[in-house]
Amino acid sequence: MVWRGAASLFGVSFLLAGFLPAVAAIAQTSGDWDRCAGKNSPTLDQQIDSCTLVIRPGNVPSNNLALAYMGRGFAYITKGDFVRAIQDYDQAIRLNPSNASAFNNRGLANASVGDIDHALQDYNEAIRLAPTAFAFYNRGEAYAKKGDFDHAILDYDQAIELNHNYAAALLNRGFIYTTRGYYDRAIQDYDRAISLAPDVPLAFYNRGVAYAQKGDVDRAIQDYDYAIRLNPEDAWAYYRRGEAYVKKRDFARAIEDYDQTIRLNPVNAAAFNNRGFARASQGDLDGALQDYDQAIWLAPDFANAFYNRGSAFTERREFDRAIQDYDRAVRLDSNFARAFINRGFVYATKGEYDHAIQDFDEAIRLNPNYAEAFLNRGIARLRRGDPIGGNADIAKAKLLDPSIAGYPIR
Repeated sequence: MVWRGAASLFGVSFLLAGFLPAVAAIAQTSGDWDRCAGKNSPTLDQQIDSCTLVIRPGNVPSNNLALAYMGRGFAYITKGDFVRAIQDYDQAIRLNPSNASAFNNRGLANASVGDIDHALQDYNEAIRLAPTAFAFYNRGEAYAKKGDFDHAILDYDQAIELNHNYAAALLNRGFIYTTRGYYDRAIQDYDRAISLAPDVPLAFYNRGVAYAQKGDVDRAIQDYDYAIRLNPEDAWAYYRRGEAYVKKRDFARAIEDYDQTIRLNPVNAAAFNNRGFARASQGDLDGALQDYDQAIWLAPDFANAFYNRGSAFTERREFDRAIQDYDRAVRLDSNFARAFINRGFVYATKGEYDHAIQDFDEAIRLNPNYAEAFLNRGIARLRRGDPIGGNADIAKAKLLDPSIAGYPIR
């Protein structure tokens, strides 16, 4: 698994420490034991079948039965059958409650079915019995999934302390640092992860995100380039590189990257929205509107797509359609100050100054330091015949942003 913004974590670790060596000691005459232990590369179904035969009553001494449940649980986990895996680890733990690996692996299975609280209980017990890097890493991932990033970082710290070459832990800790705005720390972790695993595309992708958030767009593009070279089918790397090119106002390259994103993931509404913005920025309003339509069709609650489509209609002077889209944007996101500004501008352009002033009032309520809102409200008040209020607003706008004096009065 990987973290893509708000998606999932980089990876999951599980182990069968204590299982294979113990099985080897008692498996010298049993082909089923060998397959249950994973020897000679059996298929997962063969491993499950052999463990099931071993588990049959009378086939194995009770003190070794836990190992067979461990083997079958591992096979189920690898197949993604987490419910059956949990059942087998329950049995393994009942038979041998001091087996840290059984708790660790059951924690992984519980986390995989979304039962994070029980996963944490299992990881706690695994760490009490045997504080391994794997167990700390897995518990860190569980805490991260709960949004408890402080505890997650502490666990990744422990995992890295126990295993300085734990690239996955470095990647996950770097991701959390990025989400918390600690971009330099994140980049340091990604640097270390890349030195340990130079062929992992996600490491370059994540470092690119950190550089982009830090404002170093060129370094971000370099990392996205490398991530794409390692994995040319990574839709998110194209998407993020497209964002970076937009920031550089290189809209042609941005469009190329969004084309690739959409080719690889044709239901990515954000990619259509962003490509629409890039097309609009090049003056291709027809192409932009097509993209905004598609984004809205894919995500009918996408406030920013309605806002952008409203802006395109504004540019085409289709003011009634623009107002309809701004209406949808603010209904979906009542804190969308920029949408109130734009709708207010359209109302003012139509001569509906009372409606315009109401929208500028709301934008100012949402952001009391919004210089453009004061400027536009001032202009609307002047045009409505309120020179005192209008000039006061324009003076306030200039106080908040001295450069606003150069803005055209539209």
